[in-house]
Amino acid sequence: MSAHAAVAAPYENTGVPDGKLAIWLFLASEVMLFGTLFTSYIVLRTAAASWPVGWEVLNVPLATLNTFFLIASSVTIVMAHAKASARDKAGFYRFMGLTVLLSLAFLVVKGFEYGHKFHEGHFPSTSIFYAVYFTTTGLHGLHIIGGVAWNLGLMWWAGRDGWDDRLFLGRVEYAGLYWHFVDIVWIFLFPALYLL
Repeated sequence: MSAHAAVAAPYENTGVPDGKLAIWLFLASEVMLFGTLFTSYIVLRTAAASWPVGWEVLNVPLATLNTFFLIASSVTIVMAHAKASARDKAGFYRFMGLTVLLSLAFLVVKGFEYGHKFHEGHFPSTSIFYAVYFTTTGLHGLHIIGGVAWNLGLMWWAGRDGWDDRLFLGRVEYAGLYWHFVDIVWIFLFPALYLL
């Protein structure tokens, strides 16, 4: 057995690209983070003597609009990946640009919602309900900002020599996986906070 074979043996190919394995491990850690927050929410809510009804204290129409923005952005990021796969750079830019715009629209709407709550004198320190609301939606918002930065980075990279890089398509796929996770988190947050 050669020295090269002895060194290579522990690192046998699993058939899963390193980047895909890394993003799935990262998303698994994110599931644990948000799972802990949801569990804390359930414990706090069931232990509370009284708990506000979401639709009475939060803005359901704005949250519904934001739900539309995120679901639409899931479609546009899939289309961006499809256009990248087809080597259609203009189509990639169009759909990734729409993904970024829908994401920014979500953040603007959330900013209006937060601003209204602050104007009414509701802060994380106001009650356990608002502590949960601002913590979970704020953390989700930070994930949206991270996704916007990642997607803008991909657009920048495509504009340079990155479009021809064999790793580019994989990175677009990983951005899509991350973005779908962010959307799924909102699909759980929306009814839990606004509708129950």
